[in-house]
Amino acid sequence: MYSLHVSKEGVTVQEESELVGKGNFAVIEALEARLGKKTGILTIGPAGELKMTAANISVKDPDSKIRSHGRGGLGAVMGSKKIKFITINDEGAPGVKIAEPEKFKTAARTFAKALLDHPVSGEGLPTYGTNVLVNILNEAGGLPTKNFTIGQFDGHDKISGETLHDTIVARGGKPKHGCHAGCIIQCSQVYHDKDGKYLTSGFEYETIWGLGADCCIDNLDDIALADNIMDDIGIDSIETAVMFGVAMEAGILPFGDSKEMLRLLTDEIGKGTPLGRILGGGAGSVGRAYGVTRVPVVKNQAIPAYDPRSVKGIGITYATSTMGADHTSGYTIATNILNVGGFVDPLKKDGQVELSRNLQIATAAVDSTGMCIFVAFPALDIPECLPALIDMINARFGISLTGDDVTNLGKQVLKTERKFNIEAGFTKEHDRLPEFFKSEPVAPHNAVWDFSDEEIDEFWNF
Repeated sequence: MYSLHVSKEGVTVQEESELVGKGNFAVIEALEARLGKKTGILTIGPAGELKMTAANISVKDPDSKIRSHGRGGLGAVMGSKKIKFITINDEGAPGVKIAEPEKFKTAARTFAKALLDHPVSGEGLPTYGTNVLVNILNEAGGLPTKNFTIGQFDGHDKISGETLHDTIVARGGKPKHGCHAGCIIQCSQVYHDKDGKYLTSGFEYETIWGLGADCCIDNLDDIALADNIMDDIGIDSIETAVMFGVAMEAGILPFGDSKEMLRLLTDEIGKGTPLGRILGGGAGSVGRAYGVTRVPVVKNQAIPAYDPRSVKGIGITYATSTMGADHTSGYTIATNILNVGGFVDPLKKDGQVELSRNLQIATAAVDSTGMCIFVAFPALDIPECLPALIDMINARFGISLTGDDVTNLGKQVLKTERKFNIEAGFTKEHDRLPEFFKSEPVAPHNAVWDFSDEEIDEFWNF
């Protein structure tokens, strides 16, 4: 395999043998010793080297913790190119030149104030992390449990954001932590085991929901250890968590068996055994291999932590997202559940297609700026927020975009992605949820997915 090193002098490619087969934590430790702690590192673990389709690209954060370019199997792509890691040295780099620095600073202050003033991005997320959503979704009956068979989990309190926060504080971890140096929301955290030793950081709602409620595991320490292992072997913690729900339904291991889950991660997926390669291919891979009919995927990507029968707006997003099931591409939970940007009843069909469409267009535009998805909360509720973001873009480049220009950018992005999909062989028939959502009502609301194909296809009429 090879490594890439990027500096102001250019890019160098070198053969790499020492770190081949190593986990991501060992790679980061070795490269910091070799190149210094300030070096940027992107790496793949064994899952990426083995080209498992759930593999991700892992990134070192400022505290030498691991962040993930999670979904979509990018680790397998990097592995297919035989690149073990990419290192970046920014010493002597010119930095980002801002066309109008004073205008940028003024807009940035307004933008930052909006983030900190909003109750979600300024209070809920910094206090409880994204896992604040466990109890909220459980109450709404939209917390997928036991491979999407019911909408509430009896053990929700044991894995909730509140319990997570209290456990972190009691063990001397960090309840607030930034995923990068400039983060002011600080929704990440550092989670320690009962002996006060580091277990994981960036302990997210989707991971905790997937291994917790969806797999019927209520042991937060075992879920954290699984997160640590997934960081090390470099595999997506949404795809893999949903995969385990399907694997439990297939009888590979019992629901609730966290110890066997940990063994499968380490001894099968981590070592690339035949079973490990099936598991490392994600939820769809296990469903096909074992003939399971309840497989929660769209375009072969696992459905994340919200049941589309109980939260219908997110179902439209799952169905139509160009990446496959992806909650971040049009986060209707904001309006369906959290009453951000108004309220659209999650159990009714009315307004859901329009809600998902508007949010997907806006998100495609915001994603293009490199901003975090959580800027959407103040952007939807605080009038000064989005104009300040546009002012920052204009000051950065010395241009004069309007709100309509940014909306049109979002539309162009979505249409370009869809055009790519169509040329790759996807059709409107791929914009569908699995059949079991239509035929199996989910408790406690006995809700079903009741959108017609024609109603879903209306999404693309813009």
